[in-house]
Amino acid sequence: MIVLTIAAANYSVNDLDGDPGFETAVEIIKKYETLHTPRNWPYIGYGHRVLPGEKYTPEKPLKHAQAEALLRKDLKKFIRMFPDHSKDDAILLATLSYNIGPSAVKRSQVYSLIEGDEEILRTSYLRHCKYKGKIP
Repeated sequence: MIVLTIAAANYSVNDLDGDPGFETAVEIIKKYETLHTPRNWPYIGYGHRVLPGEKYTPEKPLKHAQAEALLRKDLKKFIRMFPDHSKDDAILLATLSYNIGPSAVKRSQVYSLIEGDEEILRTSYLRHCKYKGKIP
C-alpha cells in the first residue's frame, strides 16, 4: 500500500491536462456521452448532472468548449476522490465514477480488485460499461 501512496503523490490533478491517460478518458466520455441537448435536462454538456445552486438552464445549452471544460473539471473532481491510488488507477476509477457515480464505484468489484488480477479487473470494469445495453 505504501507504493500506491507514493505513486499517488507523484502527480497533481491540476496538471493532468495533456496527460495521455487523462486525455483518453476525456475522449471516451465525450464519445459515449455525446453533447447533451435541452431534452436531456438535468444533464448538460457531456453528462454533467446539474446540482442545486448551479446556474445552468435548459434554455441555454452549453457550447462544445464549455461542455469539455465542465467535463474536465468533473473528471478531476472524481480523480481527487481516489487519492490513495496511482494516477492511472485514479483516472480509471474517475472515468467509471463519471459513468455510474462515485458511491457506486466504491461499492463495486472494480474498486476492490483495482490492485488485484488485471483480467478479473477488466471483466469487472466492462460489466459496468455499457452503451445502449451492450458492452462497446
